[in-house]
Amino acid sequence: MMPDKSMSNNKVINLSEWVDFEQNFHDEGFFQVALGIERKRSERSGRPFLLMLIDIKKPIHSKSGKAIFRKLVAQLNSHTRETDIKGWHTHKSVIGVIFTEIGDEQEKEFILERITQRVRNSLFYVIESKYFHEMKLSLQWFPDEGNGGGNNYEPDPLFYPDVIEKAIHKVFSLAIKRIFDIIGSIVAFIVFSPLFLVIPVLIKLTSKGPVFFRQERLGVFGKKFTFLKFRSMQVDTDDNIHREYIHDLITNGNGESEKDDKPGENGLYKIQSDPRVTFIGKFLRKTSLDELPQFINVLRGDMSLVGPRPPIPYEYDEYKIWHTRRVIEVKPGITGLWQVEGRSSTSFDEMVRLDLKYVREWSLWMDIKIIIKTPWVVLTGKGAY
Repeated sequence: MMPDKSMSNNKVINLSEWVDFEQNFHDEGFFQVALGIERKRSERSGRPFLLMLIDIKKPIHSKSGKAIFRKLVAQLNSHTRETDIKGWHTHKSVIGVIFTEIGDEQEKEFILERITQRVRNSLFYVIESKYFHEMKLSLQWFPDEGNGGGNNYEPDPLFYPDVIEKAIHKVFSLAIKRIFDIIGSIVAFIVFSPLFLVIPVLIKLTSKGPVFFRQERLGVFGKKFTFLKFRSMQVDTDDNIHREYIHDLITNGNGESEKDDKPGENGLYKIQSDPRVTFIGKFLRKTSLDELPQFINVLRGDMSLVGPRPPIPYEYDEYKIWHTRRVIEVKPGITGLWQVEGRSSTSFDEMVRLDLKYVREWSLWMDIKIIIKTPWVVLTGKGAY
């Protein structure tokens, strides 16, 4: 929703020595909050918005800075709608304008060109040439391929000021979580050390290939890392079976196109009758022992003990924009809220909602409760992942 009127009145920029008229121009704090709200709305509705940034760092600190600023704001007010949000993106440096609800995908290029031309022309005729050329104007869509997609899965932090602010406020708690991860991983290595010796031998005796399975996954803020598991499948297998399954799971909500699979009984991402799985691999998957090498990922800092499962890039490609939040705000984990509470669910959207609930309500105590519940889930084989 849009920021309310009362909020606007409290947050209007205080530059009384520069401005003696009502300009509907907000300070940096208000603008960043509004940007976060608009992104969340876009994530839900799927409708894009456009963020325009005008870098006026050089002109505004010149002798004519006051006059330039007044002219800029006046022109922006005359060439934007009342529903568009204007203010400091970076105080006394970069002006931002959020053009809200402005059309579908097919209109994006036309709108981009029209706004760019309109703003440039309006500013050119009221601002001296030397100052005009010192200004830098940029426009970015949300959502857009540049915000994650193709070979780049790292979203632009520009659109996530609320996430960054939250991380800053929780820096101490996150540091404790990291210490907890390191200690927990070391303890796990000690407890499971016999298995780290036995399992590699069993894998080598029953199939050809390496002991570890390495796969590219996406971590916090879409950062790629190498994900480790004990190998449970034959080497050089085709991943098309899993790609199709993931596509149907996310598109249809339950992966029902796989005739022999019951994702609700065997884990959301696991295919029950997968011909690629080895004899020992079936046992490792059923007991979740194939996940043990991920404690190495935790020690490296790629993962946490608790968090959403890290997606494969081709899985991320199928995501709706609101799905992506599950991998943006927190590190992925070995176990998580979905694994201990919703593993029997066949709905991908429900899994994402549980992950988002974890993101919203995260605390160290929540992590401890999830870790305590995890052994029972593993021992009972409930939705073996």
